[in-house]
Amino acid sequence: MAAKSANTGNPPPRRARGLHALANPARFMRLARAIFPFAAVIAAGTLIAGVVLGLAVAPADYQQGDAYRIIFVHVPAASLAMIIYVVMALAGAAALIWKHPLADLIGRASAPVGAAFTFINLLTGSLWGQPMWGTWWVWDARLTSMLILFFVYLGYIALQSAFEDPTKGARAAAILALVGLVNLPIIHFSVNWWNTLHQPATIMKLDRPSIDPSMMAPLFLMLIGFLAYYVLMLTIRVRSDIIARRIRNLRLMQSAG
Repeated sequence: MAAKSANTGNPPPRRARGLHALANPARFMRLARAIFPFAAVIAAGTLIAGVVLGLAVAPADYQQGDAYRIIFVHVPAASLAMIIYVVMALAGAAALIWKHPLADLIGRASAPVGAAFTFINLLTGSLWGQPMWGTWWVWDARLTSMLILFFVYLGYIALQSAFEDPTKGARAAAILALVGLVNLPIIHFSVNWWNTLHQPATIMKLDRPSIDPSMMAPLFLMLIGFLAYYVLMLTIRVRSDIIARRIRNLRLMQSAG
């Protein structure tokens, strides 16, 4: 009696099944519809509250006067630039390792938002640096590493559309995102590793933050608002890409038929 053939259709491991279940486009569309109104309300409410507290309630700095208030945009923009890049790198890893169906879409949707926050950080840093340092730009370690991050974002966006085969472009962009992770520790620790013009950390430190609570409140509100805005843009852009792919597939089916 012949032995039974080996079963080559074994189901994937439970972890992989869970990842792909979360990546189901229809399930993502339902989740996005549920998240969208909450993200919109949180973004609008926290940004308005942060601006009001930052401009009208927080006191002037004893050294910088009112010029320091740009911190309420500058610092949250820097945080979002790095957070979004981590999301892109994780999406790239998921696309390369597990072939996650929506990972490329998440990376593609995140890149322009992250690049915009990086640009805002560089712009506000220059506006803040001119009255404080007497110059619009210096090749400071923190500024230079943030500029590199901005160029990596632009490179990622360019690679996504640099190939006729979208799969090759997505793969190249995912590899770039993973390689670019090495720049994030440099950005964060540059003020400790080198003698830079930037002041040391005042919030993310081992002991208590060295910033007045009246200034910290609008800072965190703006951070939450920027984060909610990113979630809002992510859901909009990924939903648009899913719909565009569905329309493209329908047209291909109609032309083939």
